[in-house]
Amino acid sequence: MSKVMLVTGGSRGIGASIAKLAGATGYSVAVNFVRNSSAAEEVVREIRAGGGKAIAVRADVGEDGDVQRMFAEVDDKLGKVDVLVNNAGILGNCRVEDMDAATLTGIFRANVFSMYYCAREAVRRMSTKHGGTGGVIVNMSSVASRLGGLAGGSHYAATKGAIDTFSLALSKEVGGEGIRVNTIRPGLIETEIHDVHGGMNAALAKSVPLGRSGRADEVARVALWLASEDASYVHGAIVDVAGGR
Repeated sequence: MSKVMLVTGGSRGIGASIAKLAGATGYSVAVNFVRNSSAAEEVVREIRAGGGKAIAVRADVGEDGDVQRMFAEVDDKLGKVDVLVNNAGILGNCRVEDMDAATLTGIFRANVFSMYYCAREAVRRMSTKHGGTGGVIVNMSSVASRLGGLAGGSHYAATKGAIDTFSLALSKEVGGEGIRVNTIRPGLIETEIHDVHGGMNAALAKSVPLGRSGRADEVARVALWLASEDASYVHGAIVDVAGGR
């Protein structure tokens, strides 16, 4: 049987690239989405067209109950998750003096709480302490965690700093139970989520030492490497995929 990978926020951008590459390399893939069912189904169709196995699973990963239901559905349709890619998240643009409770809570719910909920369910299935056979968790952060993000992005940068620390703590907690935990910090990547910055992307790309923004597939290849046995002794690491920023 092939290994099972769950990619949260897998219907577009980096998540979709990871899901497609995973399907092409033999994983059974669960493509999580919350609203865009047509995009998620297109990713699934592409994986299946290449001979792979995939399902689309609707869940708001910032909601504890949704996450529990999502993992149960994956258990039933594909089997227990071997690799969790915690990719779901949102951006935001709001200066500190304009911040309200709903905006702040919303971004932490989507970017941080979601990782805790999903990691918890993954650990319950992967950990040798709970009768599992091990697994891999890859958390998606951002170079904003060390650069501070763009103007109006303090809340986003703060969530990514939380992810970096959570990943390190989790790696120490479950490393002895057969679970490897690592983090990817993408920089400026050409995906629709960055449309929030409008025409700034081209200008921002000039500040990257490699002189360009990155592609989603370049992040996806790192994620698949971290999930593979080629990275069997990589644990608690943060890998920047940011063109030198």
